[in-house]
Amino acid sequence: MPRPLRDPQPLLDRAIHEWGGHEDLWVFGYGSLIWRPEFDFSERRSAHLHGWHRALKMWSRVNRGTPQCPGLVFGLLSGGSCRGMVFRIPQADGLETLGRLWLREMPTGVYDPRWLDCVTPHGRVRALAFTLSRRSPNFTGELSDARYREIFSSACGRYGTSLDYARLTFHELQRHGIHDAALARLVRLAEEEMSAGADCGAAPGGLYQTSHSSPPTNKQQENS
Repeated sequence: MPRPLRDPQPLLDRAIHEWGGHEDLWVFGYGSLIWRPEFDFSERRSAHLHGWHRALKMWSRVNRGTPQCPGLVFGLLSGGSCRGMVFRIPQADGLETLGRLWLREMPTGVYDPRWLDCVTPHGRVRALAFTLSRRSPNFTGELSDARYREIFSSACGRYGTSLDYARLTFHELQRHGIHDAALARLVRLAEEEMSAGADCGAAPGGLYQTSHSSPPTNKQQENS
């Protein structure tokens, strides 16, 4: 596990204080939380978040890559907008759920947790979202198409490849009627690379196959 960038406990304490504990807890999912939330919820809604966008621009050196060959996972960056899902957790389960989320998402303190207003078909909700600062050492900056191809073809961590992660998110977004043009382009880019390799007679690479490893537990972090 990489060394923590900062102590996550004060960030958890602040999130609990800002939530207050007097009402149900809402959490905004934009990546793996959509297809593997790992917590019980009483309601799930599609949601539109303004001022932030989903981007495959966060280095993963454990779960989807290694320190020598980093992979990619999603971060929520400022600017634009993002469609995802919000989950409602009953007030009585809020503290436990926040603790489990911190074990999963915040062991290294990489994210900036924020309470953001999300627009849903049944009104606005204030939900916890895990955002990424462009000043973070885990932010990739701009990546060329060639660099994305290289990462998709080589990066693999303990829970599978970066390509698997991107595809799982893409297909789950599609299942919920959410179109992400930027992600669709990246998945298409990777598939074109695979097709070109097949045309050249290359054997299918194991990194492109769906991972059969066991899913992470609540105490493991997808976005490492």
